[in-house]
Amino acid sequence: MKLNLKHTFIRELPADPISENTRRQVKEACFSYVTPKKTNAPKMLHVSKDMAEALGLSETDVSTDTFTKVFTGNEVLPNTKPYAMCYGGHQFGNWAGQLGDGRAINLFEVEHNKKQWTVQLKGAGETPYSRTADGLAVLRSSIREYLCSEAMFHLGVPTTRALSLALSGDEVLRDMLYDGNSAYEKGAIVSRISPSFLRFGSFEIFAARQDHKTLKQLVDYTIQQHFTHLGTPSKEVYIKFFAEVSQRTLEMIIHWQRVGFVHGVMNTDNMSILGLTIDYGPYGWLEGFDFGWTPNTTDRQHKRYRYGNQPNIGLWNLYQLANALYPLIEDVEPLEAVLESYKTDFEKNSLVMMKTKLGLELNDDKDHMLVQALEDVLLLTETDMTLFFRLLGRFKKGDAKRGLDIVKEAFYIPNEVSDTIAQQWRDWFERYDFRLDKELLSNTKRQSKMNTVNPKYVLRNYMAQLAIDDANKDNYNLIEELFQLLKKPYDEQPEYEKWFAKRPDWARHKVGCSMLSCSS
Repeated sequence: MKLNLKHTFIRELPADPISENTRRQVKEACFSYVTPKKTNAPKMLHVSKDMAEALGLSETDVSTDTFTKVFTGNEVLPNTKPYAMCYGGHQFGNWAGQLGDGRAINLFEVEHNKKQWTVQLKGAGETPYSRTADGLAVLRSSIREYLCSEAMFHLGVPTTRALSLALSGDEVLRDMLYDGNSAYEKGAIVSRISPSFLRFGSFEIFAARQDHKTLKQLVDYTIQQHFTHLGTPSKEVYIKFFAEVSQRTLEMIIHWQRVGFVHGVMNTDNMSILGLTIDYGPYGWLEGFDFGWTPNTTDRQHKRYRYGNQPNIGLWNLYQLANALYPLIEDVEPLEAVLESYKTDFEKNSLVMMKTKLGLELNDDKDHMLVQALEDVLLLTETDMTLFFRLLGRFKKGDAKRGLDIVKEAFYIPNEVSDTIAQQWRDWFERYDFRLDKELLSNTKRQSKMNTVNPKYVLRNYMAQLAIDDANKDNYNLIEELFQLLKKPYDEQPEYEKWFAKRPDWARHKVGCSMLSCSS
């Protein structure tokens, strides 16, 4: 197994001088060296061939014992030094101080086909940042992370990736719902891949400690490694850097809104500096269209990270990053200008995104009113977001009277769609039909274009839970089925038609199918 190894992060940034793996505050350092924990009986369950190829690994490589050992933390490749990153973060709006990689260990960097990747293990043991936890992961959360990372990529959503899913062979004690009922579960390890795992919190920690020297080192490194097109680091380039991070964050959240994805834990330590979806914990896809829904049990009361609030939280988090970068820029105005442009750009880009979902290409001054009217009517009765927009593609000019029939499969309680609600739907379909008259595309071409932005298949929580339930019985076939299904989420895939369906009633309140805790 030959990899083109790189060591830019550990070579160019300051390391924690203490080598003991004890919980502590790590000062003036971007990372600490750690060794993954050896496990009892590692077993590889699934490997993403796409990501293996991206790293320069062959099918033969991934089937070796060495691959299993390295990507479960049981063997450290020669000339590599695994490490955990130091960062802080705002959690649910409050500064939490030092957090860091509590259950993630970066193995090495790989360069292949002119792309550089950081290879990380999640669940491979404790680090100085583990606080009171054990640094391990369980099978259910690992299946969810593995499948979702790759599913998001194929949906066209900026994301970190996943290379492999493995059993550790150890039992791990977890209190899934934080209700005092701890139980042993199968331990697992996911190998996560990203150009970088740097987060907003990576910069916040040094600003909070007024360690401006390390802050500057990290910002300069980030620009030189990942934003080279901006030029040599300087105050002017720092402002450009912040502007690009803001733009990437905006684009990522627009994609989340487009496919109905809710992250669930948009803390600043879970915000990638590259604008990638990172840290798949209690995420979920909207079943019924609902701006107020969050999948996170921890957030049940305040719903800070609800679907409709994700754009605002993106902005709030960017304010925290602006505060962290301010000591290097010492000028408020350009930072405020970037934050102001996020607000206007988001409104504009969000309308463009919704128009693509509706198959509208031409401009009309009243399009925002059509979109608003649709959102209002979607909220009248529980309506499956994924099914609704996919079925809407079948609407043809002149179909106003048939509109309800075309999308009826999207309604969870069909008999609610009568009288007043049905009339409001008919009124909207009349407006939509009238608006389509102005479009030049044929019905067939419009449906084809709508089908490239409105997925037919997403990783609904109940689907992941079915795979988890099977895996807990040592049956891993559904992991492979869902993995293959989600590689082509916009294709019809008639052989998988059973997955183009509303969430079943049994899953409405089942643990793992509706809301999840941060340990999920």
